[in-house]
Amino acid sequence: MAKKKKKFKKKNKTFNKRSLKRHILNIFYDNPTKTLNYKQISAELGIKDQENRKLIYIVLCDLADSGKLTQIQTGKFKLKTETRGGTITGVMDLTQQGYGFVVTEELEEDVFVSQSNLKQAMDGDKVKVRLRARSKRRKLEGEVIEIIERARTQFVGTIQMSRNFAFLVMPRKGDFDIFIPKEKLNGAKDGQKALVKITEWPSRAKSPFGEVIEVLGDVGSNDAEMHAILAEFDLPIHFPEKVLKAAEKIDMELDPEEVKKRRDFRKITTFTIDPADAKDFDDALSIQKLENGNWEIGVHIADVTHYVKPDTTLDKEAFSRATSVYLVDRVVPMLPEKLSNGVCSLRPNEEKFCFSAVFEMDDEANVKNEWFGRTVIYSDRRFAYEEAQEVIETGVGELSEEILTMNRLAEQMRARRFDNGSIAFDRVEVKFNIDDDGKPLGVYFKEAKAANKLIEEFMLLANKKVAEFIGKVKAPKKPKTFVYRIHDKPDLEKLESFNHFINKFGYGIQTATAKTISTSINHLLENVKGKGEQNVVETLAVRTMAKAEYSTRNIGHYGLGFELYSHFTSPIRRYPDMMVHRLLARYLDGGRSASEDKYEDMCKHSSDMETRASNAERSSIKYKQVEFMMDKVGEEFEGVISGVTDWGIYVEISENKCEGMVALHELDDDFYHFNEKEYCIEGEHTDKKYQLGDKVTVEIVRANLERKQLDFKLVEEEAE
Repeated sequence: MAKKKKKFKKKNKTFNKRSLKRHILNIFYDNPTKTLNYKQISAELGIKDQENRKLIYIVLCDLADSGKLTQIQTGKFKLKTETRGGTITGVMDLTQQGYGFVVTEELEEDVFVSQSNLKQAMDGDKVKVRLRARSKRRKLEGEVIEIIERARTQFVGTIQMSRNFAFLVMPRKGDFDIFIPKEKLNGAKDGQKALVKITEWPSRAKSPFGEVIEVLGDVGSNDAEMHAILAEFDLPIHFPEKVLKAAEKIDMELDPEEVKKRRDFRKITTFTIDPADAKDFDDALSIQKLENGNWEIGVHIADVTHYVKPDTTLDKEAFSRATSVYLVDRVVPMLPEKLSNGVCSLRPNEEKFCFSAVFEMDDEANVKNEWFGRTVIYSDRRFAYEEAQEVIETGVGELSEEILTMNRLAEQMRARRFDNGSIAFDRVEVKFNIDDDGKPLGVYFKEAKAANKLIEEFMLLANKKVAEFIGKVKAPKKPKTFVYRIHDKPDLEKLESFNHFINKFGYGIQTATAKTISTSINHLLENVKGKGEQNVVETLAVRTMAKAEYSTRNIGHYGLGFELYSHFTSPIRRYPDMMVHRLLARYLDGGRSASEDKYEDMCKHSSDMETRASNAERSSIKYKQVEFMMDKVGEEFEGVISGVTDWGIYVEISENKCEGMVALHELDDDFYHFNEKEYCIEGEHTDKKYQLGDKVTVEIVRANLERKQLDFKLVEEEAE
């Protein structure tokens, strides 16, 4: 094999999964008939360090899973014949303007697809695209030749009636109407929100045909709009009756025989710290001083898997949901309320079954011993974050000695974590005050304080140590199959672009190694605090990061600086934590390694559902932002440019964090174009620039609830 790619042969080259996928696919494209293993790929890329060689093997397995490569035999891979040639596969990302981009791992850039070449592809569909010559705008172009997999077949919109038929009119990007015969309306009336399933889409028809699955309610009513958001992201609204019945059969009383099998913590001081309005309590902490002067800290987690057995009605529903969904005004739980708020919830003054991680720690917060297993606890006190914070700030109050000790240990762990490469993203959370009808009355900002960080630190410790207990084995021994929470290293190209931008403000980051990146990002985040550019620098820093996900193939958690990390601490609201509990129990009992393929598929489903839930949460926030600004049309506000695209400038209002857009065609003093590298919009004749992070004044022109969209216009400053 020719050693052409000398540009890779650098010392300490920092690769992430995304960039490695491109490089590895290029090697296979150059050698379409060869079978290659991770050692040959490593040699071709000039990679000698063990960490990146291990990552190459993980990427090869991922490419085989996604159908790009075939694993001929264990560890040996070959390009699939249909992968080579003038076609690529990827996910369709439609714009408001009706054209789309195909996002693919096979190329370094997205592929532009005009509206006429979409061939009925919808947003999120997995498609095969034939590549075409570049356009005058120098974009790589293509046309859809096959829809491999529909992202969804059910859609939410508003019913618009005619005499003999109706249409579902949708506000989503890449909008198209769905034709509904009158007999398929199922009681839906003109102007109502409805969930509609596509039944067919004839090749020559402009619109697909569909039928109403569920009437969600009248447009504008809070319940209908929140249900519409859930349905839009294909998330459940109600529990099926059989699931509720299964939950009701569970006994609230602890089985005395089961109690005898467990380690008993009922006489040890134990408490919970949660938001004031929380109803489900996943975790509790216990503390006692040992005779040797060390501290025994128990991280006690609701033992959901004791009640929810594999392959039962409850388990199948929990897996299908995979996560609880947190909208602005409600929680859509993963488990029925009988479990989430009752049987499993670690409520005060109640005995509960837990799965626990127990640590012996010295006064410097070093872990001397650890134990994992099933327990029974009694929670002595339930604290809201505000109550625990008051104890920390004043030094007095109920269980003050215990809380102050744990806070001191947490602060030491936190400082050490940042010294070891963890990144300090402490972002402000935007919350709404809403009335009983769901109407937003005001906006407030939530910032994590010491009490939040105390809980966070001990949860991180438990998650990390559980992952290490299973995954940290000495070669040649292979770790047993486990569920990890992984976070890839940043993409170097994104980092270099980010570095170029922050240089304008006099900042810079070092990109030589993963450790220098995280250290210099922490210094940067510290240096921008309180400065005008803080918001834009923090926003862009977050955007350079990869997205965390679940996998059986561990690559570490870059953002936390952990080699091994899992999710063990929230099984009431996350299915992967239930998977972790089951695997941990299996291995503590001496069980054999579980099927990696089975658990990898479950991890992918959980990651996908987490993304959906996150998108639904953002959509509900956007809806409430627009609703909150409805009576402020015509008013002017100070804001900061929070995003720039080739169709508009996004501005975040400083006083309430509500975001809207100034359409590019509204800027009539010049012809403006998008400069992606400089994060700005530039005037062709005037050299006028609108840069990410610039302060501007905007007037609210429209507040469109249906589209969850605020339209702004820029207010020019008058010359003095």
